[in-house]
Amino acid sequence: MTFSLTSLIVDAADLDSESSFWHRLLGGSITRTATHHFLQIDGFPMIVIQHAPEHVPPQWPDGAPQQMHFDLATDDAATADKRVLDAGGRRLRPTDDVVASTQPGSRVYASPAGHPFCVRSA
Repeated sequence: MTFSLTSLIVDAADLDSESSFWHRLLGGSITRTATHHFLQIDGFPMIVIQHAPEHVPPQWPDGAPQQMHFDLATDDAATADKRVLDAGGRRLRPTDDVVASTQPGSRVYASPAGHPFCVRSA
């Protein structure tokens, strides 16, 4: 028996804000219903933004734990940083430089709904 990952479900009180963020960051296309927005992006499983009116954003790392997170890889950390911020994300660990680090690790951001995600150097 084997499994395959078909989709990632992300809760958000504001469907438009959260799905627009991921669409601006990663591209692809969006199919909208009243309760779900389906993002189809080449090379990714489907990302489904699910309406959760009572969603409370995680306060990671200093409060309520994260429920899930994405790890994304990039070959251009400076451009990725700008794209995340332009798309509506915010840094959870602010930094003065956006040069790719030679050490293991990543930059940590949050989506508009507060979901943490990492951008690592490829």
